[in-house]
Amino acid sequence: MTQRARIDTDGPEPDGPGIDAGAELDPVHPMKPPRSAVAVRTGGLTTAEVAERVARGEVNDVPVRSSRATTEIIRANVFTRFNAIIGVLWAIMLLVAPIQDSLFGFVIIANTGIGIIQELRAKRTLDGLAVIGEARPTVRRDGVAAEISTSEIVLGDLVELGPGDKVVVDGEVAEADSLEIDESLLTGEADPVVKHPGDPVMSGSFVVAGGGAFTATKVGREAYAAQLAEEASRFTLVHSELRSGISTILKYVTWMMIPTATGLIISQLVVKDNNFNDSVARTVGGIVPMIPEGLVLLTSVAFAIGVIRLGRKQCLVQELPAIEGLARVDVVCLDKTGTLTEGGMDVTELRALDGADETYVRKVLGALGESDRRPNASLQAIIDAYPDSEEWRCTESLPFSSARKYSGAAFSEGDGNRSAWLLGAPDVLLRAGDATLGEIEQLNEQGLRVLLLARAAGDLDATDVAAGARPTALVVLEQRLRPDASDTLAYFADQNVAAKVISGDNAVSVSAVAGKLGLPGAQNTVDARQLPTEQEEMAQALDSNSVFGRVTPQQKRDMVGALQSRGHTVAMTGDGVNDVLALKDADIGVSMGSGSEATRAVAQIVLLNNSFATLPSVVAEGRRVIGNITRVATLFLTKTVYSVLLAVLVVCSQVEYPFLPRHLTLLSTLTIGVPAFFLALAPNKERARPHFVRRVMRYAIPAGVIAAAATFATYLLARSHYSGPGALDAETSAATLTLFLVSMWVLAIIARPYTWWRVCLVATMGGAFLIVLIVPWLQDFFALKLVGTTMPWAAVAIAAAGAALLEVAWRWVDRRFAA
Repeated sequence: MTQRARIDTDGPEPDGPGIDAGAELDPVHPMKPPRSAVAVRTGGLTTAEVAERVARGEVNDVPVRSSRATTEIIRANVFTRFNAIIGVLWAIMLLVAPIQDSLFGFVIIANTGIGIIQELRAKRTLDGLAVIGEARPTVRRDGVAAEISTSEIVLGDLVELGPGDKVVVDGEVAEADSLEIDESLLTGEADPVVKHPGDPVMSGSFVVAGGGAFTATKVGREAYAAQLAEEASRFTLVHSELRSGISTILKYVTWMMIPTATGLIISQLVVKDNNFNDSVARTVGGIVPMIPEGLVLLTSVAFAIGVIRLGRKQCLVQELPAIEGLARVDVVCLDKTGTLTEGGMDVTELRALDGADETYVRKVLGALGESDRRPNASLQAIIDAYPDSEEWRCTESLPFSSARKYSGAAFSEGDGNRSAWLLGAPDVLLRAGDATLGEIEQLNEQGLRVLLLARAAGDLDATDVAAGARPTALVVLEQRLRPDASDTLAYFADQNVAAKVISGDNAVSVSAVAGKLGLPGAQNTVDARQLPTEQEEMAQALDSNSVFGRVTPQQKRDMVGALQSRGHTVAMTGDGVNDVLALKDADIGVSMGSGSEATRAVAQIVLLNNSFATLPSVVAEGRRVIGNITRVATLFLTKTVYSVLLAVLVVCSQVEYPFLPRHLTLLSTLTIGVPAFFLALAPNKERARPHFVRRVMRYAIPAGVIAAAATFATYLLARSHYSGPGALDAETSAATLTLFLVSMWVLAIIARPYTWWRVCLVATMGGAFLIVLIVPWLQDFFALKLVGTTMPWAAVAIAAAGAALLEVAWRWVDRRFAA
């Protein structure tokens, strides 16, 4: 049943008695004022009462966090499984070996410090943006309404509500003006709930129609149970294939390390009769490179820097993996109003119908504008064009609802006559086949928005109030197109991301707007009232068409689900309360900063600058993170693979492990650590592809196998070539040369396509290793000295063969698994 609100100009004084806090509805007479012991004034609390409640701690002190706390960031970067392993190994090396063999520990400390600093920078960016985008409820105190921070609400505050407002604390309705609240995010119930004075409201719900005020009955920790649901609506975890993939990799690496490291320890300490300290050093040298310790760090740093970059563009990322998620999106659902068009509108024409007096119509429109305390964009344009004459008194109002597509009001006119009026979608208020619809169609084809003013035949609370309405006038509105919308749509088309315009407006009008902006397939328009309800059939219609009009809020949600059922990764943009459910269900929800509190609460990304043109930047950041981390992961896991294989070969051959920790620290720094840092932050426009783990391992396993085989072959050849004192050092130097050259070739492949700075990066790493080989004190520091000419050149030849095999393997993988 349609709800109405009575407007009584002779109501109670602002400080008169009102609804009681903590009240309970009378079960027999639910519309009677509730029972309570404490009265609440319609003017709200006084300043003195607020101070008393603050002193008693009755404040809403549960903060809405946009990022992890500082202690959590430090803990997450310091106390990791691999840091614990490396920490123990580092302590052992500090006791039994020269400082050169303990360098890996200092590198880990530096990496951890970099990770903490970058995440703290990202936290500052997020927290600063969160303050800008924070919901600021309107609270009535001392009879004056003012916006305050959510954390400043106290017990007993009178909080005002309007369409799109989020209920930020638990409370009880004190005033209701056709108040309808959506509690679906908490209860799963799709239909809005009509609220009357005395009814409870829960934090996390939001207003879809009407207005009113409620008394805060639970704040702070007492309302925490309800806020958990609200937090879940805001911080639903976006699936991150990148992070889950890395977690999977680390899990397998851990299980692979345990038996390999155990065998290596036994081999070097028990089977081989060597100097104890040297055996310990070589054992540690075999274990440390198995750990891809920098992979998690660089992933966190890449996400953190992405947040900082987007923050500079006034883009608030409420969940870090949302950057990655948007890069994987292949369908973007766009709400026209507020996304493709700006929020404001202008009245361009008023057409009286059936001989109606235009002067009288202007008075009606002015009175309608005055009757709505929280006008939407369409009504605001009418208010601007037709000021209220103040001769009419509103006796009854029907707020606009996205579900019914119209609003209304009843008036006592200046001459004593009474009339009721409806204003809304012509194709909803008019009967099918009405001649006026043809006229409206022509206006819609020009991209204009048309509202119908109709005189209601009966009371506004009648279920069929729209059925007998008499058309009186057409109000023609022109929407302001966003200047950047056309370029953004072109970007998505170029990136093979399908754009679907989903709007509650007339389908023809939406199609015209989309056509002006150059949307591919804008002519393929569907009136959502004709859409099938079955998911599979709806999904087929969505795949075949690009523009949908007269879409209800529930249909928007169903459409997102239908697209997802076909394997699409869906992003939904919107700014109105009618977009909330779809934003919540989409893989990535994007809200405008000027949108309703409810949309900002459920979205993963909030464009605080209200610029649709920011979306390509978010997509680009996501692609940079995914593409670069894939490159970097291949480098790290190649090292893990060859380290494990070398350890296995050593155990099976019963020989000394060829490297000390200092050798692998040098190699890891030059072929992985430093290059990975630059490659992880470089621009990358490659389209994100699924199956992260599979794609990384396809390259890392053959590269690691080739590197291990080439290195061990050089080592065995050197053992047969050298003899006498110092032979082990010479053998280690030859094996190090081969491993470095093969690893450099892996780096050279990863760095493609080449740019000047990538070439310089690879050349610099090669030059740094050459300096180590020719500078005497560096030779001594790293225990690297090439002996003779035969074996070093043999090491180079074996490395060259390994590089050739790498090229063949890499090209085969590219062809075999091209996507």
